[in-house]
Amino acid sequence: MSYTIDFTKLTQFVNLELAAKQVVEGFITGIHKSPMHGFSVEFAEHRQYNTGEPTKHIDWKLYAKTDKLFVKRFEEETNLRCQIVIDNSSSMYFPIQKEYTLASPNKIFWAIYAAAALIQILKGQRDAIGLSVFSDTLELHTRARGSEAHQKMIYRELEKILQPIGTEVRKQSMVTDTLHRIADQIHRRSMVIIFSDMFESNTDVDEMMLALQHLRHNKHEVILFHTYDKKYEFDFAYQNRLYKFVDMETGTEIKLHANYIREYYQNAIEEYFKELNFKCGQYQFDLIPVDINKGLDQVLLPYLLKRK
Repeated sequence: MSYTIDFTKLTQFVNLELAAKQVVEGFITGIHKSPMHGFSVEFAEHRQYNTGEPTKHIDWKLYAKTDKLFVKRFEEETNLRCQIVIDNSSSMYFPIQKEYTLASPNKIFWAIYAAAALIQILKGQRDAIGLSVFSDTLELHTRARGSEAHQKMIYRELEKILQPIGTEVRKQSMVTDTLHRIADQIHRRSMVIIFSDMFESNTDVDEMMLALQHLRHNKHEVILFHTYDKKYEFDFAYQNRLYKFVDMETGTEIKLHANYIREYYQNAIEEYFKELNFKCGQYQFDLIPVDINKGLDQVLLPYLLKRK
């Protein structure tokens, strides 16, 4: 008996490691059905089986999903070290709602699932994984390791972040200072993958770029997944009525009619996004905007293309 898992209904209360594994397996199966069938989660790559070859390396699970025979191709253990960095400040908890799923997430929920899926791919490539979590302080920093026990510990830490979603905690974002601290603590060349909305009070883009440049100066490769809610944070798709807007990091409140500020807000946020994109290009950082209202492919496919 077969069944299909609806990944969009995954919530903050499921086993994160199992959910991430299922998400990635579904993603990889989709890639194998497309012309981009050279990617793999568990192995360096697959290739089509040739008649007469030994059958011991045939991927029978993939055969069951695709009805095609592929052979697993093993390579030597890789040396990639990956540090996943997650912004856990209060602005990442937008939008606030009663229940969170991948079909209706907030930014931190989406970032946690995206990070968990990346960890599954990294595990399959036998890479070392580290995790850093920050808000106004560096809440967690683990060195990159490749052991299974270390990977399970990272999943537990990610699940801890998921549990209190919905509770009101004021934590400001200190992107600049924290990235400098992380850069000082990563002593071996790594790929640094950052999930952040890049909202920080009283700090301009140039200062944040200097913190990212600190990572590049230490020979790290930097990928910034700029995490945002396009519907509300970019398009400002609020109804034509009065709203009470609350700064999630400071608690400051202001009542405004959405129509009165829509054009001003849209111009300002578009200018900020353009500046961020321009500066990342200037400093040669990989900036990938990711809308939480779309799927995790926004993260998994760019990573695999980068790794390829």
